[in-house]
Amino acid sequence: MTGGMVIIGAGECGGRAALTLRDLGYEGPVTLVGDEPHLPYERPPLSKDAMTSEAPLIKAIASDELLAERSIRHIHSVRAVAVDRAGHRVSLSDGSSLSYDKLLLATGSLPRKLPMPGLGGRCVYLRTFNDALAIRAHLKPENRVAIIGGGFIGLELAASARKLGAAVTVIEAQPRILMRGVPAEIAEVIHKAHEAEAVNVLTGQGITAIEDGGTEVRITLADGSGVVADLVVIGIGAVPVTALAAEAGLAIDNGIAVDAELRTADPDIFAAGDCCSFPLAIYGGRRVRLEAWRNAQEQGALAATNMLGANEAHAAVPWFWSDQYWLTLQIAGLSDEGRSIVRRDLDDGAFILFHLAEDGRLVAASGIGPGNAVARDIRLAEMLIAKRAAPAPEALGSQTVKLKSLLAA
Repeated sequence: MTGGMVIIGAGECGGRAALTLRDLGYEGPVTLVGDEPHLPYERPPLSKDAMTSEAPLIKAIASDELLAERSIRHIHSVRAVAVDRAGHRVSLSDGSSLSYDKLLLATGSLPRKLPMPGLGGRCVYLRTFNDALAIRAHLKPENRVAIIGGGFIGLELAASARKLGAAVTVIEAQPRILMRGVPAEIAEVIHKAHEAEAVNVLTGQGITAIEDGGTEVRITLADGSGVVADLVVIGIGAVPVTALAAEAGLAIDNGIAVDAELRTADPDIFAAGDCCSFPLAIYGGRRVRLEAWRNAQEQGALAATNMLGANEAHAAVPWFWSDQYWLTLQIAGLSDEGRSIVRRDLDDGAFILFHLAEDGRLVAASGIGPGNAVARDIRLAEMLIAKRAAPAPEALGSQTVKLKSLLAA
């Protein structure tokens, strides 16, 4: 009997891959292996809806009924511990093993650990639904929450905590929040929004000591000042889960190294989502690793397609988003590829920054505004980036010139 398709990692990427295999007509065995007790679910709500809803629920990608209907075997609460490439077999932490024809590693990423002594039970990380529930129990009026790290997760969590009445301090070691991939002009808007909501945002502040006393946590900052909190949430980035691949002899390069078709050096093993790095042709083959909801979806579907022999290259433009208070931030492309910026002001204080390469090609667009104010133009910018278009800067900056007209140019 054929081993079929085995997917390690039952998150957004792995779940989408399993469903796509069936959508494409594959009739052999499909096995989805995850280390959490839950159904495959979406992680973006963990820092938002799961925190603020009266009755937080998992936003499942597929129900038990759908998985059964599609004949997808879901093995939960176990880890893959070894891959025998020669024998095409995966060993699991419960002592069982699975044979495979093709294997997808969708192992995701884990929170980067803060390498400091003094961390105790009131110093936590956010990655899973259970983590979210544990954090949410502390988000109530008069409770003090300190968030270490001014990235997307930390700031979204800060907004949720304020909505529930907690006192919030964000501590960021870098000179400003959102240093990675977000332009300073947009970061400043978000910084001011948090301050307007009474969040104490401390930037350029290193931490010299943390002491978890059991009932509260004392943080000593580099300038000698201190922060006292009932809960500390650490959000200083994520690291790809690569140990399984590395121990199997697969190449690691800021993640599991794959080609444009998401295939590792082993033709029968693919990797996708947060755990892998891959070349992006639109940026000259630059190898990147993306931690993004849509990328997990897209790569899960693409990996499934190529596991069935399609040989399609990843061609999607990176896209990120974040909701904080009344604001939505959206970014298409990689802004660090740009050498100049053109600003387009929209209604209600919204604006978009277009990032241009030296040759004038549009390589990214970063926008912020209330609600969906920038969504349509960011989508159009994404299409221009995919076309490798080089629109006139004057046209990009003019609110009277419709971006859609530039697509036809």
